Amino acid sequence: MHHRIATSIVASAFALSLAGCGANGQGVYQNAGGTLPSASRIHHHPSSGKIQHIVIVVQENRSFNNLFMGFPGATTSPYGYTSSGQQVTLQPIGLETYWDIEHDSNGFFAACNGTGSIPGTNCKNNGFNNEYAGCRRSCPTYPMYAYVPRSETKPLFAIGKQYVLADQMYASNFDASSFISHQYIISGQAESAVNYPWGSWGCPGGSGDKIGEVGPQRQIPSGYEIVCWDPTTLGDELDNAGVSWGFYTSAVNGDGGIWSAYQAIKHIYNGQDWGKDIITPQTNFFNDVSNGKLRAVSWITPTCENSDHAGCGSSTGPAWVASIVNAVGESSYWDSTAIFIFWDDYGGWYDPEPPPYMDYDGLGMRIPMLIVSAYAKKHYVSHTQYEHGTILKFVEETFGLPAMAASDARANPPDDAFNFNQAPRKFKKIKAALGKGYFMHRPPDLRPPDTN
Repeated sequence: MHHRIATSIVASAFALSLAGCGANGQGVYQNAGGTLPSASRIHHHPSSGKIQHIVIVVQENRSFNNLFMGFPGATTSPYGYTSSGQQVTLQPIGLETYWDIEHDSNGFFAACNGTGSIPGTNCKNNGFNNEYAGCRRSCPTYPMYAYVPRSETKPLFAIGKQYVLADQMYASNFDASSFISHQYIISGQAESAVNYPWGSWGCPGGSGDKIGEVGPQRQIPSGYEIVCWDPTTLGDELDNAGVSWGFYTSAVNGDGGIWSAYQAIKHIYNGQDWGKDIITPQTNFFNDVSNGKLRAVSWITPTCENSDHAGCGSSTGPAWVASIVNAVGESSYWDSTAIFIFWDDYGGWYDPEPPPYMDYDGLGMRIPMLIVSAYAKKHYVSHTQYEHGTILKFVEETFGLPAMAASDARANPPDDAFNFNQAPRKFKKIKAALGKGYFMHRPPDLRPPDTN
């Protein structure tokens, strides 16, 4: 399926062009390594040292409307429109589906149904009916127009009501692919790559490990690139600043061999960080918190079972998220930690809010984000426009690091989500049917969900 999607993209989606579509109207940041203007911001965040640990929880493939439909104070809709103008009432479809929806460039452009010279501009968000759904003959009518039943999202709603839910969070990239999204959350860009690698999701970078590439005006790509490259990453900046970090993920040769973003970074994969800061399995996060070894910055990716990804046949994702929040909340790190929980792409699910156009690669569809901290506002819905780069910017401003690419340079910081003048709030445990003990004793989940 990778090959089918990549071929169709070359033939259609990239044939259109737009001149001068950079973040500043004069060009785009092509590579994270040294192309950002020297005037980039370097200053500390107004937390004034109160935040010393940042945890980034990466979940999978849900639009905001799909996961948080009906959340008090948030912008959601119980219905959507098709490309023919038909109004469709959203139906409840559980997290535990065994089928998936197309989520790649073609799927995004179809759902967007845009009217600009690049398909990702002037979105109308009424083309979701033109996406491919893997349920085929067993599909309900318009399966993309759905929401997750409240019975399955109780832990997530509880977190939102205790802390902050961002209802204007968008993917920094057009392409609704986890590979590209995961590159954006470690380096603010993805080397102008598009969709999925044809083979391995990173190094060592054999001749079959290729991915499509687009130019600065999203014209037809001149070829493909090997998925083993050398941009500056947040891990590099943290290393240079003497700040500890850890990327908690599944093993490259297990659990589907995906969602380990730093595998695509050649100098990380072949360097000391690979054995020191890439930590498997992801449940080691619980041990590090309990043993007083929490890094200053941590990323946590899920297994298929706990990811919320359609097609994984499981509804344990919300409990997985709650277990991470509870582990930090019940530890000595609570008063010094900010937790960002986001879903990496929209997964093909309907959302009523058209994404703003920023540059040749974004923004993508609206996705959920929760912000948890002893200093986070209570039951606050942020309507500020956020993106992947917002999380990176918070890390950069907290530790005095420079921006790496267009997305983190332009992104709005999440300052409205916090009140650092208040005393740290006491943690209240998030109720969930499963706790960390369950997740720590699960066998490896070897399924690769992202195959379309």
